[in-house]
Amino acid sequence: MEAAATRCYRHPSYETYVSCTRCDRYICPDCMREAAVGHHCVDCVKEGQRSVRRARRIFGGTASMATTPVVTYVLMALNVLAYVAEVAVPSLVDRFAVLGAVLVDAQGEHYYYEGEVYAGYELSGIADGEWYRLLTGAFLHLPPDASFGVMHLVFNMLALWNLGRAVEGQLGRARYLALYLLSAVGGSVLVHVIAPETVTVGASGAIFGLAAAYYIISRRLGRDMRAVNRMLTGLLLWLVISAAFTSWQGHLGGLLTGALVTWALAYAPARFKTTPAQIGGGLILLCLLAVVVAAKTASLTAGA
Repeated sequence: MEAAATRCYRHPSYETYVSCTRCDRYICPDCMREAAVGHHCVDCVKEGQRSVRRARRIFGGTASMATTPVVTYVLMALNVLAYVAEVAVPSLVDRFAVLGAVLVDAQGEHYYYEGEVYAGYELSGIADGEWYRLLTGAFLHLPPDASFGVMHLVFNMLALWNLGRAVEGQLGRARYLALYLLSAVGGSVLVHVIAPETVTVGASGAIFGLAAAYYIISRRLGRDMRAVNRMLTGLLLWLVISAAFTSWQGHLGGLLTGALVTWALAYAPARFKTTPAQIGGGLILLCLLAVVVAAKTASLTAGA
C-alpha cells in the first residue's frame, strides 16, 4: 500500500517526505537548513539563533565589531571641515568657541564679567545660556593668523589618528564616540569652572581623554606598559609645559573625564557591562557635568 503524500508546512502545494529533525514538521527543499544531524526548518533555525548568547568584549559590546576606525575618520573630517568654515567665516570662532562669561560691547570687544551687566554691554558665553559652546569649541582650532595657526589642527589630528584607531578598535564605535564627546565636554566644563573669561578652541581635551583611555585599556589587557608609560609621561609633561600658552584646564578636564569613563568600562563588574547599564552611566556623568556648569553659572550671575 502506497504511503500518503505529506506536504511542506510552509508550502502546502509541495509534496515532501523530509521532516525537520527538531520539530518533525515536513519541509520542502526551500525550507531546509543543514544541521549537524539531518535538516532543520526555518523557524527552528531562527529560534536557535535567538537562544545563542553572543560573545562580548572585555569593555562591553559584541566581539564581532568592525575593525575599520570609521568614527575616527568622521571626527577628523568634522574637525577639518570646521576649520575650513572658520577660515571662510572668522566670526564662527567668537560664536562657537568655549567661553564661560564675558561682557561684549557693540564692536564685539570682550571685557571681564564680574556679576553685573552695564548699559551698552551684553553678557555672552555659557553663563548666558550658550551651553552648545561646551561641545562646539572642541571642533574649532586656532585661525591661520594666530601664533600657532594651522599647526594646532595638524598636531591634534595626528594625535587623533594615532590614538583614535587604537582606542576605537578596543571599545567599538559607539563607546568610543561617547568617550570622545564626554572627554571634550569634560574639558570644556573645567574651563568654564576655572577660567570662564577665556576663549578656548581645539580638540585637545578630547585627545587627552583618548590618551587616558589608551593607558587604562593597555593596563587592563596586560600589555607591555613601558612604551605606554613613556607616552603618558610625555603627555603629562606637555600638559605642564603648555600651561603657559594653552588651556591646561581643557587638557586636564578631558584627561580626567576620559580616565573616569574608560575605568568604568574596563573595571566595572560584568553585570554593569551591558549596553543599557553603560548608557545609563554615561547619562549620569553627563547630568553631573551639567550640574557643575549650572552651579558655576549661578555663582557667576548671582549679582546680575
